[in-house]
Amino acid sequence: MSHLRSVLPRAVTIRQQAKRSGQIGAFLTTQQSPPGTRTNATATARKPKLVDLSRELYHRSPAHPFHPPVCITPWDTHQPKKAGNTILRSASYALSMSDHAGTHVDAPKHFGPGGKSIDQIPLEDFYTSAFCLDLSHVELGASISVAEMETALVESGQEIREGDTVLLYMAFNKRVPFEDPRWQHDFPGLSLEAVHWLADKGCKIFGVEAVSPAPEGELNFQAHNACGERGITHIEGLDNLESVVGKGRFRFIGFPLKIREGSGGPMRAVALFE
Repeated sequence: MSHLRSVLPRAVTIRQQAKRSGQIGAFLTTQQSPPGTRTNATATARKPKLVDLSRELYHRSPAHPFHPPVCITPWDTHQPKKAGNTILRSASYALSMSDHAGTHVDAPKHFGPGGKSIDQIPLEDFYTSAFCLDLSHVELGASISVAEMETALVESGQEIREGDTVLLYMAFNKRVPFEDPRWQHDFPGLSLEAVHWLADKGCKIFGVEAVSPAPEGELNFQAHNACGERGITHIEGLDNLESVVGKGRFRFIGFPLKIREGSGGPMRAVALFE
């Protein structure tokens, strides 16, 4: 008791000082809850802002013409299952889709024989510093030149650092609705020289909204081959890039599914602003 009498006045004094200095949020108190009750944790730290950059997946959502369609069908539809005296009504769905469905990253294996599969890529590659370039002025189906990339980089106020993820906002999803057949064909993208420019700058991964990193046809094949040659890759099918363009640096997080020997990996892409 004598020990408590010596400690309590000091605790009260500290709490009063915290109130006077406006730091009540930084002062934590604990107390025991009555037996049999549950308590909720209360966070006092400022939460980071998360921005979802992923496309929605649904039955027959658009996919690249080279890949199978996305098929999502009910499997378990809340029919009752009984164990003892307890009934469970659960739900689940069966999914059939490409490893390049939705928002996804291409593995080196996708670019040619001998490349690493998606399960062999270090997770650190998908947790990087990043920023987004504004290329929303480009025409549909256009090939973006090195000069346009350099101008966008200067206007962003950023510089590409070794290992960066660079996202490219072309406003494609805003101009062509997801359900529009043109969405699979009329996208703009990088020229072959622009892919090499990114690699020369130290960019390890770049990301686009469309189903391919370059305009449809030969340019797209060249861009994929260049990624394989330079040891870089790209993310396709991003969305909501208008929420991060011009906002400076952020932490890009996009962990792909761990598919054994996969040529790509669907991911939940997120921008984290501290």
